Amino acid sequence: MRGTCALDRRPPVSGPLAIFGGTFNPVHLGHLRSAVELVERLELDELRFMPCALPPHREAPGVDAATRAALVDLAIAGAPRLACDRRELERDGPSYTIDSLLSLRAELGAVRPLLLVMGSDALAGLPGWHRWEELLDHCHIVALARPDAALPAGGPMAGWLARHEVAADALRTRPAGGVHLLQLRPLPISATEIRGLVQSGARLPRTPRALPTGAPKTGRKRLPAVKLPAACSGLRAP
Repeated sequence: MRGTCALDRRPPVSGPLAIFGGTFNPVHLGHLRSAVELVERLELDELRFMPCALPPHREAPGVDAATRAALVDLAIAGAPRLACDRRELERDGPSYTIDSLLSLRAELGAVRPLLLVMGSDALAGLPGWHRWEELLDHCHIVALARPDAALPAGGPMAGWLARHEVAADALRTRPAGGVHLLQLRPLPISATEIRGLVQSGARLPRTPRALPTGAPKTGRKRLPAVKLPAACSGLRAP
């Protein structure tokens, strides 16, 4: 049976489903606050974190995918409308987004709105993705734009973005095909910074209180679950 963090116990829904992919190495409060804000602002029925098992465009994380997914479980435990989807952990080879979208569409059907969340830097780099031209056949893209983000201003990508950019309402009324740019409240935090602190033995700032304060260990006792959205405003002391 595919492990999807208790998704199978949820009643069927027809509203927008968002997929938030990434290595989550580790998951931190920036991820969680963005997820909660996305749910509220886009009126999502559900948002799933989808840990990437083997990133096609960067070197493999130093922490195995099962452990990273387990930490996501801890971070979102008890949070309404947030879940973890493990489908990329169950496939061999590189974790191509198009394969995940095809799998999701086979489960959801053709009419439910499906949103793929990514950063504006990932949006600018889409031409380097596997079968990227097919993504909008299966989903909308929601690009999280930082205040200083530089979106394509010329060339084919700028034209592609102009043709497909939509308002937020379209994300609920159409199943796929649009690109929506969304600016969330910034929270300056970096997974790279957190990994450096782990390696140096320092305490971790801006990680969910449900997560271990040191390097993740397989089989570690489950810690008290974080409660969102309150956890998104509380930060660990550095």
